[in-house]
Amino acid sequence: MEIDLNADVGESFGRWTLGDDPALMPFLTSANVACGFHAGDPLTLRRTCASAVENGVTIGAQVAYRDLAGFGRRFVDVPPDELAADVLYQVAALDGIARAVGGGVAYLKPHGALYHAVAAHEGQARAVVQAVVEYGGMPVLAQPGSLLLRIAAEAGLPTVTEGFADRGYRPDGTLVPRGEPGAVLDAPASAAEQAVRLARAGEVRSLCIHGDSPGAPAIAAAVTAALQDAGATLLPFA
Repeated sequence: MEIDLNADVGESFGRWTLGDDPALMPFLTSANVACGFHAGDPLTLRRTCASAVENGVTIGAQVAYRDLAGFGRRFVDVPPDELAADVLYQVAALDGIARAVGGGVAYLKPHGALYHAVAAHEGQARAVVQAVVEYGGMPVLAQPGSLLLRIAAEAGLPTVTEGFADRGYRPDGTLVPRGEPGAVLDAPASAAEQAVRLARAGEVRSLCIHGDSPGAPAIAAAVTAALQDAGATLLPFA
């Protein structure tokens, strides 16, 4: 049982600090680094990429809608050509920063509202895939059954399925919307139990922990220990 453990990082902005990335990074195998559209200023992104390189963590571009005020969690009806350009801009910018510190972007994951939109919105899913193809291609990370993964596979891109250790699931496999009871699992033991269950089910190759969640490093530590106790090997997928 091989599983990747990723987290959303690089989401601080200027004097505003969100999450504890230095404490979280040692537990990760992959890092979904913000690209400046929903969070992250250039210096934060440089420091985050440098930390990932220092810890041997694979860097991924977490692309989003241009929505700093809403943290990228509000749907934006962006025309496909504009969205493709926005995604291309974000990937290229982060890749340049990552290369400057000895790394590089190895995969793409949409953030927040864009992540959920491309699960079913064909125009936006195709725009994201177009940007990845135009940049030269890389693995795309999303939930099982996402339209984005189907379109990416049709375009010849590697696809990776993802589950969430720290988010609540509905019986149909969809996430409990934020703001509703049970949407976030903030107890390390609960997240660890869910991580092992998802890994054993075999439907996902990567598990996510949200870096902005309170106590994210403690959650990551518990998840790591539980997965290893269950016989899993933590390895980056890219």
